[in-house]
Amino acid sequence: MPQITGMNTLINHSLKFFFRKLFYSLIVLLGVITIVFFLFNVMPADPAKMMLGNRDNKEQIELINSKFYFDKPLHTQYLYYLNDLSPISFHKSPPEFKKYKEIFSFKSSVIVFKYPYLRTSFHHKNMTVQSIIINSLPNTIVLAVSSIILALLISVPMGILCALYKDKFLDKFISIVSIMGMSLPSFLSAILISYIFAFKFGWFTNLNVTGSLYIMNDDGSNNFLEIKNLILPTITLSIRPLGVLTQLTRNSLLDEIKSNYIFLARSKGLNMFSSIIFHALRNSLSSVVTASSGWFAGMLSGTVFIEYIFGWNGIGKLLVDSLIYLDFPLVMGIILLIATFFIIINILLDLVYTFLDPRVKIN
Repeated sequence: MPQITGMNTLINHSLKFFFRKLFYSLIVLLGVITIVFFLFNVMPADPAKMMLGNRDNKEQIELINSKFYFDKPLHTQYLYYLNDLSPISFHKSPPEFKKYKEIFSFKSSVIVFKYPYLRTSFHHKNMTVQSIIINSLPNTIVLAVSSIILALLISVPMGILCALYKDKFLDKFISIVSIMGMSLPSFLSAILISYIFAFKFGWFTNLNVTGSLYIMNDDGSNNFLEIKNLILPTITLSIRPLGVLTQLTRNSLLDEIKSNYIFLARSKGLNMFSSIIFHALRNSLSSVVTASSGWFAGMLSGTVFIEYIFGWNGIGKLLVDSLIYLDFPLVMGIILLIATFFIIINILLDLVYTFLDPRVKIN
């Protein structure tokens, strides 16, 4: 009976914690939306002319201004933009987007439940921002996941070796290499790795200088998977987090080794390696998880230089292209996606803490 009561209390505290974090996250996201909207709408540019390009005329411009409320005051445009982003939105007539569920209607007005509507791209004619982002997002997810996994698989063992051989040659060598990796700018490492392994020694590695995960056939019929294009961007993207996570693992383990429970384990006959693997490692992973989640969120938000240098069709490359073409709805959509990624990962990180370190409690 006490166990059931304790479990119910933990579940209630977890739910309260989750909804409280969700509420604060929505406030943060609203702040991001507000800042981004007003920043992009005070720029001296005519959105209607940008959407129409060379085909603009007076009637079409008036039609676009009326359709997207560009002829309204700025605060009114902001309210309409919030209405488009909100899952539950109010419309004076049936909305133009196809996927929605009507909740309530009264005369000519309707309240609907829908996905957040990020509007239509200026540059990509007749394409919604959602569809453009969805086409590029999987490439960035694949690149980010493969890079953070590679960084963790190498950095944690390296950190363990540094802790085991503290102040010896191996520790100093790994520390120097990891510091060099942390100090190397991403764009420089991307250029060097691309030049060496794809250009100079491409005859041996058979790797491409540029290329994405899917390559279209010459006739444009089908896409085919090209895994080898993932190798160089993954290595490049994992270099800096690898160095950071190696040093964090080393320092965290060295702190844990000084703890009383490690001395107790050693006094019972356990060697240092077993003490680290079975006792110290789990408690030292909290800082590693914090750093890796931050790096992972940054990778998901779009690794601009790496994606652009390697021609990887992800969110980072899409963001640069949309800035070049002044495609404000697409830029705003990508920035909101980035903010959402950071918020979600931050919530998940707090929940993971309680599993990795029992000393962390949900209050």
